[in-house]
Amino acid sequence: MNKWLRKSLFIMFSIATFGLVTPPASLAVQEKPAEDTVSKSPLKDESVDQSAAASIEVEQLPPSKDQVISTILLEAEEKSYSKFGDKISVVIEDEFKEVIFPKMEEIITYYLNVEDDELFQQLAVSKPSGGTSEKIFHIYNTETGEDVLRFHVRRENRPLEGYWFNFHYHTYHDSFQSHKDLGSIFWDKNTPPNWMSYVN
Repeated sequence: MNKWLRKSLFIMFSIATFGLVTPPASLAVQEKPAEDTVSKSPLKDESVDQSAAASIEVEQLPPSKDQVISTILLEAEEKSYSKFGDKISVVIEDEFKEVIFPKMEEIITYYLNVEDDELFQQLAVSKPSGGTSEKIFHIYNTETGEDVLRFHVRRENRPLEGYWFNFHYHTYHDSFQSHKDLGSIFWDKNTPPNWMSYVN
């Protein structure tokens, strides 16, 4: 029975009996929407279940090596600029981006692709140090807490030249003893401010 016809009969019945008699239940019952009355195809349900299961499996997959490297490189760049602070960054940012950071990217990518060591699983990037400390960031294994790569910058006061920032890295292969050079950036003849110094 059409919805409008049922409503009309319901109203007419109520008027005719002055509301003293309740209309038949068949007039009050509303039809379910057509999509509920039509039985769903079991094949459709299965495909929905399978796609839901597939999406759950995709979410549980560990990130690929490329994704891990990309994340670490992004963090490494962010931590480097955080180390410089505003006062130093404004002077060396362009040269760092063009000369030093591409070498850092190359080193990080190389080690993460070549090393099969368990130390190169579950990696994270540490925070930089302020003041006059050399530490830019360390890449370390989160399970063991051991560093695998250390990236540092040393202040050098060269006679008659002024201050330079020497960028270098260390690896766990020789217990971080040797300095592997990444390049140097000139600061000024005046003493540079502390790392992580910001303009007020």
